[in-house]
Amino acid sequence: MKNFVISEILYWVIAIISLYKTVTLWGIEPQRAYLFLGFCILSVFMALFRRHYRKKFTKRKQDN
Repeated sequence: MKNFVISEILYWVIAIISLYKTVTLWGIEPQRAYLFLGFCILSVFMALFRRHYRKKFTKRKQDN
């Protein structure tokens, strides 16, 4: 279970770093800014996906 929490936190960290890079690169290099924006969106999606399954597994473990 601990691995799920760690990977979830890592996805949030990647999302924050990507969002920061998107904001800093927006006026300078728009193509790279869009790339980092894509990473940010993907990381948020993966963090929420991991959270959903972590809660599902813990609920299943408690029911047994």
